[in-house]
Amino acid sequence: MSQETWLAARLIPTSGINGAAEQERRATSALLAVVSAVREFGRALTQPLGAPAGAVETYIEVPFKLGDRQLFPDGLIRVTRGGRRWTALVEVKTGANELEAQQLENYLDIARDQGFDAVVTISNEIPPVPGQHPTAVDRRKLKKVALFHIPWSEILTTAVMQKEYRGVADPDQAWILGELIRYLEHPKSGAMEFSDMGPAWVSVRESVSAGTLRPTDATVSQVAGRFDALVRYAGLRLGRQLGIEVVPALARREAADPSLRMQALIAQLSTTGSMTGGLRIPGAVGHLYVTADLRAGKIVCHVDLEAPRDGRITTKVNWLTRQLRNAPETLRIESYALHARGPGNAELLRTVRENPAALIGDPPKDLRAFRVAQNSVAGSKRGTGRGAFIDSVLEAIDAFYEDVIQNLKPWMPAPPKLRLAEETIPVEPVAPSLSSTAISSQDGPEPMEAGQEGLLRS
Repeated sequence: MSQETWLAARLIPTSGINGAAEQERRATSALLAVVSAVREFGRALTQPLGAPAGAVETYIEVPFKLGDRQLFPDGLIRVTRGGRRWTALVEVKTGANELEAQQLENYLDIARDQGFDAVVTISNEIPPVPGQHPTAVDRRKLKKVALFHIPWSEILTTAVMQKEYRGVADPDQAWILGELIRYLEHPKSGAMEFSDMGPAWVSVRESVSAGTLRPTDATVSQVAGRFDALVRYAGLRLGRQLGIEVVPALARREAADPSLRMQALIAQLSTTGSMTGGLRIPGAVGHLYVTADLRAGKIVCHVDLEAPRDGRITTKVNWLTRQLRNAPETLRIESYALHARGPGNAELLRTVRENPAALIGDPPKDLRAFRVAQNSVAGSKRGTGRGAFIDSVLEAIDAFYEDVIQNLKPWMPAPPKLRLAEETIPVEPVAPSLSSTAISSQDGPEPMEAGQEGLLRS
């Protein structure tokens, strides 16, 4: 028998998973065991929830009484430091299973009765805005107990970033964390990737093509929410590859009130047939924006950057094209003039390379900014795979970052140069006739003439 067919022994095996209940139980046990065993990973997951930096204990299926019923939350996390103790109940869903409001409200009641701090949910549901919970519960039950949600994709991202970029001090603990990563990446674990645009996708896409979509249609908000969730998932996925935290680029008002973001996206989808989302990438020249144009069937990624403040106009254009020497020639470059309104001048990169003046308007005005954009075909299927919308968006974002954004640097003015010694301008002595007569400028007091001393005394 060939050794290539042998299966390696795993600390957390995927074999023997029969049914959703076993999948959920094994994922919960594996995750909580690693949270308590790998100190850095446990801290990375619990610190954003308000837990102190202390010893972590984890348990599964802890029984609690609620009235005349006995309930079994999937897990419990307890962090202790000195005299402070932080405790959270954990509810886990795997696969396509969604969280239930009644079940969460029961656990919130248990946490309140027991004096616990929080209820933490884990599932494949990805809220459009970080910090938002995918399940609506009675807000009155959140007065004394906090409710947090962590998507499986975010847990996987945290694990990869901790092991590959931030580091784990103990080699054995690093290996254990690697085993959790392998398990979560396996299809049988139930920690799925973002794989569905929802049941309303086909009807909304057809309504956009027919021009009959209305902002009051219930399906519009469903697709808009799934698109924002897809953009957030794309950020988690990109951050996992870069080793940094990539988050949605939202206005301050939208981050504070997610309903404002939803209203804007619904209005955009119903009027233009398109949806736009952004990603904030630390160190990048600007936000990466992705627009899904369902009417035209295309994905557009773009980034905006300021033009240099010094130099001629053509010099500013050449500054940009030099940074895009390895980029596809089908990129679209747009230039925006200083103090000008409306759209700027746009040309393909291949044209701008040959003739930088193609981006200069008539009459010529100084440039203030550039936009670099890349078009690709949008998939139509609601799921994943060839011809799917989700994969077309993810591939467009990854390609645009690789081809464009990671190669762009913001303009920086040249530092001032020191004047050389031979260039120093000599200072000519002041002519005697121009010397000051002020008392403060004299070398010393003038001698008094005869009779002046007596005059001063009188």
